[in-house]
Amino acid sequence: MRNITTLFLTLLFSFSMFADVSQSEKDALVKLYQSTNGDQWKVKWDLASPISTWHGVTLQDDKVISIALDNNNLIGEIPEEILNLVSLQKLDLHKNQISGIIPSSIGKLKEMKVLNLSFNRLSGTIPSSICEMSNLKDLELYMNAISGELPTQIGALNQLETLSLFNNEIVGQIPTSLYEIKTLKTLLLNSNKLSGGLSSEVVNMTSLENLSLFDNKMIGQIPFELEKLDKLKEMNISYNMFNGLTSRNLAVLDTLNMTMINDKGVAVLLEVSTGKNTAIASED
Repeated sequence: MRNITTLFLTLLFSFSMFADVSQSEKDALVKLYQSTNGDQWKVKWDLASPISTWHGVTLQDDKVISIALDNNNLIGEIPEEILNLVSLQKLDLHKNQISGIIPSSIGKLKEMKVLNLSFNRLSGTIPSSICEMSNLKDLELYMNAISGELPTQIGALNQLETLSLFNNEIVGQIPTSLYEIKTLKTLLLNSNKLSGGLSSEVVNMTSLENLSLFDNKMIGQIPFELEKLDKLKEMNISYNMFNGLTSRNLAVLDTLNMTMINDKGVAVLLEVSTGKNTAIASED
């Protein structure tokens, strides 16, 4: 009886080892390997082995749910075939040498929760279809060469907690819909080319803990409503062209104490009033 049980467990283990994903998903993974110079990866895939043994690939019920290949010397482009991984919940390609654009139909990956393509060489715009990823919680595209404007419907990502897009070439104004994301904790848009103002609607972002708009071209009044964000712990909105009045509390909260660039291109430290009820900062 013991031998029969052992044989059964052995067969069960063998089956689980060789159980595999669909051909379309396997083809998508192989295409990713080929498109990013897999032979030069730090940790390579043995394409003859079961996919369950491939570095960075996580399966669940014979579906690919996670690809984590950060800092693995991927060189090349993200293939369109990756859209066939319809159960993918996490794609982490951080700190590689991936170029080209983000696939325009990436929004087809409806189960995606974490999309991290940061610290690469991506160009082009952020596809509007990304707003269809209704389960997305973490979107990190920082340290690339992404241009264009933020998608107008980005507020549809109503479960988003982290939006990190710093050090790109993003232009235009912050879409109104972005202020509707009440789950957002970290918003890092610094070192881009954003213009326009910061809306008083920012008060709706009640979960916000970290806000960085540093080094952009934003203008206008700094909304006093920022003070109402009780969870806000870190903020850097300096090195913009904001003007007018701001509260002393916000000036203190800002990492560089509200150092702005005036119309002559000169850095100006805003002067802060010490009045108890009129604690404001105004341009000298």
